[in-house]
Amino acid sequence: MHTQLVDTPPRTPALRRTVRAALVLAVCSVVLLVLVAVEWDPLVSLDGDVARTTHRWAVADPDLTHVCRVLTDWVWDPLTMRLLGAAVAVWLVWRRRARWTALWLIATVTLGTLVQQGLKAAIGRARPHWPDPVDSAHYAAFPSGHAMTATVMCGLLLWLLHRHGTSRAVWGTAVAAAAVSVAGVGLTRIWLGVHWPSDVLGGWLLGALLVALAIAAQLRWRP
Repeated sequence: MHTQLVDTPPRTPALRRTVRAALVLAVCSVVLLVLVAVEWDPLVSLDGDVARTTHRWAVADPDLTHVCRVLTDWVWDPLTMRLLGAAVAVWLVWRRRARWTALWLIATVTLGTLVQQGLKAAIGRARPHWPDPVDSAHYAAFPSGHAMTATVMCGLLLWLLHRHGTSRAVWGTAVAAAAVSVAGVGLTRIWLGVHWPSDVLGGWLLGALLVALAIAAQLRWRP
């Protein structure tokens, strides 16, 4: 008697697509990282132009700036996102007995934090400096921790929702909320003058890369 191991048919093409996406994201992330590290003049110039423009707008519109601070400090803050991930992990263990998936979720979010802090320390890019700042932030600028954390968390939650299945209305709402959160947190960081635009782009790219790698790992090794 022998047992034949056969991979689930939908898994192989999904894994291939995910790996291809990860490769594209990796190339884009590395290119941007190198350009930031060597302080490529066109990128630095573009960052400066956009940052100066948005800072003028932020100073001139204190009400909108206050809304951006509330959103970035409370709604889309990395701590809020990590607590959301922890709550989902607890739910997975409690309701679905999905310990492996819960560990996968926590491990990916933790790895994202380590990667962003490691890159911040390695590159050491200075944040924008203004004589009349409307907000402040800690650590180095690249990549944006807010943008990367939101991308990782929203991407993972969308994947879990897709895997477990849901109605079209719930799925559409979740996708819209994720898109608004990921885009919104990046734009608020630029508006508040605490990040260069390329910092936010780097956070988005690296976050998406980590999500793609995590999905590939689950497709390949999930029990």
